[in-house]
Amino acid sequence: MSQVESMLGAKTLTPIRHDIELAVLAATPGTETSPDIDVEEKLKEAFARGWSVIVWNDPINLMDYVVYVFKAVLKMNEKDASRHMWEVHQQGKSVVARETREKSELIVHRLRGFGLNATMEQV
Repeated sequence: MSQVESMLGAKTLTPIRHDIELAVLAATPGTETSPDIDVEEKLKEAFARGWSVIVWNDPINLMDYVVYVFKAVLKMNEKDASRHMWEVHQQGKSVVARETREKSELIVHRLRGFGLNATMEQV
């Protein structure tokens, strides 16, 4: 059976209305730049270190383990890691980093992966 023979039994479709297609094409937005947006200001905001990473106290993790995690994830030296660990232990929380939003999200994700209770907030 040829392709023409198989199409003889097919139902006739409604014809395409070109005026509707043109109206839809005319209504779709183009790529226009907005004069109100300051690109340099947006870039400064995106890369500003306006996000704090906070580690909260918990009754589960040992102090030595918390120092180890700070050294491994945040590349802190022994003295700084111990100071932040004591701050978490004594005050209930410690701001361990101030970074861009994307980097703060990564740090929080890695700290949580090690079992620490970490959050981030905008400064």
